[in-house]
Amino acid sequence: MKKVILKELRSRLLERASLSNLPKSVWKRNAALNTWGTNAVEGNTITRKEAEKILIDKQSVANKPTRDVMETIQHEQAFRSLLDRQGREITLETILELHEEVFRGILKDAGQWRRVNVRIKGAKFSPPRMEKVVQEMENWKEEYRQKDVEGGEVFNLGAWMHYEFERIHPFSDGNGRVGRLVLNLHFLNRNWPPIHVLPRHKDDYLDSLNEAANENFDPLKNFLKTRMTSSLIDLLDQVGTKEDELITLKEASKKTPYGNRYLSLRCKQGELPALKSDGKWKTSETALKLYMETVGRK
Repeated sequence: MKKVILKELRSRLLERASLSNLPKSVWKRNAALNTWGTNAVEGNTITRKEAEKILIDKQSVANKPTRDVMETIQHEQAFRSLLDRQGREITLETILELHEEVFRGILKDAGQWRRVNVRIKGAKFSPPRMEKVVQEMENWKEEYRQKDVEGGEVFNLGAWMHYEFERIHPFSDGNGRVGRLVLNLHFLNRNWPPIHVLPRHKDDYLDSLNEAANENFDPLKNFLKTRMTSSLIDLLDQVGTKEDELITLKEASKKTPYGNRYLSLRCKQGELPALKSDGKWKTSETALKLYMETVGRK
């Protein structure tokens, strides 16, 4: 995804409203989406519709594990608290607080660094031993602060900080969810909206982390950019103009010289700003225009 497209979409969104002033209904919907996705990636059985029922409609769901319901409610609260933390330095206390907020009453060591050694199934990196966790997190915090002060590019720094957090794996459980919350706080502090990692993104997400273990951060940076593009056009669909409304590729093909298959390929490659909804790719007239101006065939 071209950075110029991301910047243009972001500028268009911020012209409508600052992130903290987006309608409450928009944040509720995004909190439910983010919570469902991040939990489902880790094996939580709550569906997206059930998450919306619990979090937006404030209704109960039947025949679901208590832990899954608690994770849903508590993660959503932690996600929404990111707005209150926006603009503040990311500290180790911030990270411990987020872990405690998500896993209070679920994990015995909620809000505490791990005191056990762990392995990550399928990962090409090994977390440090338990006695090294605190020092490694201190180093992580200081290096992130220094890179931030030096003006590190938002996606480069985001990829580095997220991989390093997951490599250290500072908690006995919940590292992925807390790591993604911290990543989204990083984006909010740079005035970018949160991204959402959903079940269909899991393989690409894990593959990109494994590539980072080989000091190749490009796949992770590209993954974050693609996810950010989806967040931007989703938010613009909710608060933007007619040109920002999401349309199917069939509709889009009628407004451009491109066919449905060509547009679908560009969506899959992450070149055309798009997102999947109900199994179908959707984009917008704004996204199409930006694509044609920057990387498309004219």
